[in-house]
Amino acid sequence: MRRDYFELTVEGVGNDAGSQSPPLVRIDFHGPEDLLRERLSGGESEDIIVETDDDLLAADQIDVAFRLREPLDEADEPEGVVGVTNRYTGDFILELNETATDVLPFIHAARDATDDGDARYRVEIDVDGERLVAYDKDTFLVYDQEGNLLRSESLIPSGVEL
Repeated sequence: MRRDYFELTVEGVGNDAGSQSPPLVRIDFHGPEDLLRERLSGGESEDIIVETDDDLLAADQIDVAFRLREPLDEADEPEGVVGVTNRYTGDFILELNETATDVLPFIHAARDATDDGDARYRVEIDVDGERLVAYDKDTFLVYDQEGNLLRSESLIPSGVEL
């Protein structure tokens, strides 16, 4: 699936940040709906069958991550890729190009939106402006250009070991 099929917007970051409300990332897809729906639906791997009531993966069945393509400290706006994957198969559902200057403030806003320290955010995936699925998430992993986890930049719930 082409990365240019996706448009990402955020709410609840910077001047738009509301007190004690989780930030929102909206991903609007402008491509063949059947292709996106197929990737968001329960799939099979060799040993795992994922089934959901409405055939779309639930929040606990997907992972969201940001993978840098260049070092954070060597570029003004380091580029990377936001990826949403199927937690059970590891298959990419979608990928889109973003900069660290867009993604990292979003993660910081998710941290700042709670008093208890357990950050949360919401992901909404639309097809040409029509809601397909929405997820409430508490994990957002950030990796450097070599694939190493950047714990200090990631959202990792308390009590979770990676």
